[in-house]
Amino acid sequence: MSLSFPLHANPTPAGDADVARVLADPGFGDHFTDHMVVATWTSDGGWQGDAVQPYGPFLMDPATAVLHYAQEIFEGMKAYRHADGSIHLFRPEANARRFQTSAARLMLPELPTEDFIRAVAALVAADSRWVPEATGERSLYIRPFLFASEVFLGVRAAQRVTFSVIASPAGPYFTGGVKPVDIWVTDTYARAGIGGTGSAKCGGNYAASLIAQYEGYEHGCSQVLFIEAADKDRVEELGGMNVFLVTSDGRLVTPALTGTILEGITRDSILTVAGELGLVPEERRVTPEELFDGIADGSTVEAFSCGTAAVVTPIGAFKSTRGEWRLPENGSPQTIGIRNAILDIQYGRVPDTHGWLQRVV
Repeated sequence: MSLSFPLHANPTPAGDADVARVLADPGFGDHFTDHMVVATWTSDGGWQGDAVQPYGPFLMDPATAVLHYAQEIFEGMKAYRHADGSIHLFRPEANARRFQTSAARLMLPELPTEDFIRAVAALVAADSRWVPEATGERSLYIRPFLFASEVFLGVRAAQRVTFSVIASPAGPYFTGGVKPVDIWVTDTYARAGIGGTGSAKCGGNYAASLIAQYEGYEHGCSQVLFIEAADKDRVEELGGMNVFLVTSDGRLVTPALTGTILEGITRDSILTVAGELGLVPEERRVTPEELFDGIADGSTVEAFSCGTAAVVTPIGAFKSTRGEWRLPENGSPQTIGIRNAILDIQYGRVPDTHGWLQRVV
């Protein structure tokens, strides 16, 4: 049976002046809307208890399974207000499919695509006043998540699971304009391994990346790039973003999905639009030597990372214990062109020829 997510309106929503103050400078992940989506799954009853209800804390027993065994997954997506005031989601069915893939890997129940999209749309519709105006790169960041809420201590798949969606107004990722960042290439830590959870969007992957990310901070870098754990001969991804290289002969290269890399929706969108921008997309194995040597000999002229939060971020240099490889200071024209192409679709500034947008309001 499909879920309907009826609205139970918050009796004490934020005042209009408070909402306006937040939307003027929302930051990222600092403020939350008036409502949240909830639903519960049990092994004997399936999905039930679906609603859009007032935002508030979960009451959790100290023995709640997720606190001990990290059985949880999440998604990251956005709602965009267009110039005519309408509000759209970007490729929500892709988020729904990835949510199902992550759930299967973590032994969690799979929420049907229609119910996932209905849940997200219901929350956005209920809290539409929290979606910023179509200026700059403001948007409403949306966080669907699923966690083991059964109270028990034992290593098995939970028989009670909670699904929720929360939302937070988000300002432009680059408040001072888009600038290249330096990336630390770790040869000490690994994010995932073959057969592990690298292709699932689960909190454990991000927790595992933190120590390497802080290692990067110590070397003046903003993020960390991971190399395949076993043989150290394959570039994978950043702690929370996929990575691309632009070559001097017009190729757009990104590491192939091997089960250790998250299937990024922004990544897939970039591969789709690359040809329209005159680039030849390539998904294949990339070795650390190719990465470093390509920058050194000039065959790699740009590099960037991508993800929902920042969309596309130019990379200025890669650093490791072996040295530093700095890319040309050429303004990253291909990177900025790709970034603008994705943003123009998301904000409705160009026709959506791919059918990626879904109107909510």
